This record gives sequence, structure tokens and C-alpha cells, in this order.
Amino acid sequence: MMSFVRFPRSPRAAAVLVAGAAQALTFAPGPLPDAMLAPLQIFVLAVLAWQVMTAAGPRRAFWFGWLFNTACYTVGLYWLFISMHRYGDLAAPLAAGGVFLLSAFLALFPAAACALARWLAPLPPDGDWKARLRAALAFAVAWGALEWVRGNLWTGFPWLNIGYAHVDSPFAGWAPLLGLYGIVLIAAFAAAALAVLWQPRKNAARDARLAVPAGLAVLLALGGWALGLHTWSQPTGAPLQVRLVQGNVGQSDKFDPALMEQGLIQHMNQASLPPPAGTPAPQLIVLPETVLPVFQDQLPPQVWDIWKRIAAERQATIIMGVPLHRVVNGKDRWTNSAIGFDGDSSTEAMRSGEIATRYDKQHLVPWGEFVPPGFRWFVDLLNIPLGDFDNGARWQAPFPVDGQRIALNICYEDLFGEELLPAIRPGPNGEAGASILLNISNLGWFGDSWALRQHLQIGRMRTLETARPMLAATNTGLTVAIDPRGRVQAALPSMTRAELATQVQGMSGLTPYTRTGNLPAELLIAIGLGALAARRPRGRRPD
Repeated sequence: MMSFVRFPRSPRAAAVLVAGAAQALTFAPGPLPDAMLAPLQIFVLAVLAWQVMTAAGPRRAFWFGWLFNTACYTVGLYWLFISMHRYGDLAAPLAAGGVFLLSAFLALFPAAACALARWLAPLPPDGDWKARLRAALAFAVAWGALEWVRGNLWTGFPWLNIGYAHVDSPFAGWAPLLGLYGIVLIAAFAAAALAVLWQPRKNAARDARLAVPAGLAVLLALGGWALGLHTWSQPTGAPLQVRLVQGNVGQSDKFDPALMEQGLIQHMNQASLPPPAGTPAPQLIVLPETVLPVFQDQLPPQVWDIWKRIAAERQATIIMGVPLHRVVNGKDRWTNSAIGFDGDSSTEAMRSGEIATRYDKQHLVPWGEFVPPGFRWFVDLLNIPLGDFDNGARWQAPFPVDGQRIALNICYEDLFGEELLPAIRPGPNGEAGASILLNISNLGWFGDSWALRQHLQIGRMRTLETARPMLAATNTGLTVAIDPRGRVQAALPSMTRAELATQVQGMSGLTPYTRTGNLPAELLIAIGLGALAARRPRGRRPD
């Protein structure tokens, strides 16, 4: 084992570290403009791909991959320090160490991809175009395979997946067909194709075939651009007038018993505001995740009567995030949920949690909503309100609102694109699928950090995959409306208390990705790995 972990000390290692840190800038606009994100991501990944392809062997390729991605994740996930130190009262050195250890662990997945790529298709110093094509394909399918593993193993954590850097690139046109993992394959291949162009060869000027990988990458970009012109869904029903409430309640105040009533009254006031003169009244009012920071049955019935009265006065449906406690078959059940109600809803149903328009979060956050086995010691170090919640069902009916059907997801559930698809497809009894996606979140744990903009990029990818609009109502930002082509229609500034009045048009029709999920990308990965393994050069090479 110790012979495997030989740490590379060289200018090449330094270049890989710098490139990895630079990739962290490509997952959301902010430090860089939108137009630079995808080109920079391709370039810095090409730096890694070249180091991997020309490494002495799989062990060295593994460490190049680990260095690159540890730097990427440490920079790109820096906002976890805020939640652990500022709001969790964890000492700064321990919080910083926690971010680094998580990043170092996550980096093992792409590091393994680099070792696998080097093992499958080593690039000879004077390789011909076929060797270069095999090396580029090996890098792409190995990267795609380990990204898939990172996104699915245990509960999965696919944050900072390279596909999210391409929401505004020509490759985004492939999203309705192949989804995020298809874009991962294409982006990784493009980076590797660029890298093999850097590999010198005698008489290269006479062999135009050396540019075959790069030519294929260009064709994939053109194909994505052409696919992006296609309309995958059609309007259904009348547009909804919507109010998205952003309360901007300080995270330190949200769970303070002395300030809970103040936060509740504030959200009631924001929900009950009359529309500005000359603007349509909202048909739907949405409040963020855990607007009520206590379980619904801990509130007196009078509170629910007030919420019903607000809905009746505004003649609107209200959707809000509420932690629910219910008794099911004689057992207590605790869920992070969203409920929908109007002026005619039953107060008793609202208070008991047995309201028909209810969504229970199904993909829970480790440490925040459940404690993984063996990590209770870490949770005990943090001063963060935590719970062991129960999972919601895989299929839950969309909320009907004035002819539209709204599929809920909570917090980082929109990170798992395939899990959103059952609500968009026809239901088990032939029910119509969702026409609008709705995310409610509380990213107040992470301050005004990159986390907010990274989450927005994730939501934009989900709209591209499904050809559905998405609304996002958050506590501190970003509260937005995204159209079915991934474009932000309206947004509130982060860290402000405000209401976003917007209109959203529901859509019908299923994209190929909505029908098949990740299966096509998974098949491409499996076929690519099998074919490359079967044609792998035999014989031991220096390592």
C-alpha cells in the first residue's frame, strides 16, 4: 500500500494544483462572467488530462487526479466552513480541517478515474491518431463512470460536477437527451481531445488525422448547438401569477425561541401584502424551506387559522416549507416537508400534517437531516439544530394550482436530476405529470457565498433536462424563476428581504431524458469501458 502512495513533487504537480483551484471558479458566475465558465473548465481539465495521459503509470495518474480535485473541491466548497464555524460554533481550525478532509475524500473518485483512464489507454510518446482517440475516450468514460459513482454511492454528493459548468455552453443542448452525465462525458472528452493536441509527434504536420479527437469534440459542440434550437415541450394551461417570498431571516435568529414568533409574523406580512397597483394578484404564494422552524403540531390552531385567512384574502394557494410530525400506523413519523393550502383547507388537516397537498423530502442531507452511522461524535461537536427525519416516497403527486401541476423538491434534492423525473412522468394511475418544478430552500447556513450561485446553476440544468420551468423560493437567496431553456427570467438579490412577483407558464411534453433518465449515459459509459478494456495494450509498462 505504501508503495502506491508516492506523492509527486514536481512542477507538473504544481500546475495540476493551480488548474484544480481554477476549475472551482467555473461552476457559477461571480468571480468570472458566464461566457468564461465553460471554456476555462475545458482548458483546466485538459491540463489534468495531459498530465494523466503522459504520467509514468496509473499510480502517478491517480495522484495528479487527487491533487487537482482536492484543490477544486477545497476552493469550491469553502462555504461549508461558514456553516460549521459561524453557525455551528466549531473552532475555525476544525471547520477548515473538515472542509479539507471532505474535499480530499471526494477527490478520491476522480483520482480513481484518472488511474483507470491511464490503465485503459496509455498514450505512447509518439502515438498515432488512434492511440490519441483511445486515450481521449478512456479519460471521458472513466471520468463519467466515477462521477456517476460519486453521485450515487451511499447518499451521493455530486456537487461541483463538471457538467454544471456547461449550462451556457453549446454542450447544454445535449441535456434533454443525455442529461447531466451525458454532458460530463462530452466535456471530459473535449478536454482530453484538447490535451492530446499538445502531445508532440514527428511529422505531425503531415498527419491531419491527429486532429480527429478535436474534430469530434467540435462536432459534438455543433450538435449540441443544433439540439438547443429544438423545442422539447409545449405550453399547457394559462400562466400562473406567482409571488416568491424571500424572508432573509438570519440563520442565528431562525431557531432562537425568542425570535421565532417575530420570523413567523414577518413571513405572514410578506405573504399577505396586496399586489402593487397595476400588477396582477398572485395565484400562488411560495415561502421557503422550514418557514416554520418547529413542527406543525406545536403551533396552536389559531396560527393555522391566520394562514388560511391570508390565503382567502389573497384568493391564492400558499405553499410553505414545514417540518411535519405525524403518527402513521401507530408510529411517529418526522419529515422535512412542504404543504399547500388555500382558504378552504381544513385547519385540523393542516395541524395534524394529514393535508392532501403535501410533499415529504425524500433525499435527506447527511448530518443535517439524518446522522450517518459512526458520525454521531461529529454531530455532537456542532451547535446546529439537527434531526433524524424519515424519507418521503419516491413518487408523490404534484400540487394542483389553477390548472398547473407543481412538483416540489426541497433544498439540494434538485442536485439529483433522475429523482425529479417520476413527478414529471404520468403517475402510477395515469395522473398527469408536473408542468412546473418548484424548489424551496434555506441556504442561509452558507452566507452570501458561492453556494447560492452554484445551486442556481444546478436548478438551471434541471430545467434543460426536463424542459420545465423552475421556481426557487429561498430564505436568503437566490430566489428566482427559470424558464424551460435554463434562462433566469427574474431574480431577487441575495441577502435581502423582498418578494418576487413573476409569471410562469407551465409546460407539457417529455424530453428523451425525462423518459429514460440516466440510462443512455450509463450505457455509453459501460460500453466504452468494456470496449477499451478489451483493446487495452498488453504487457507491463513503467509505473
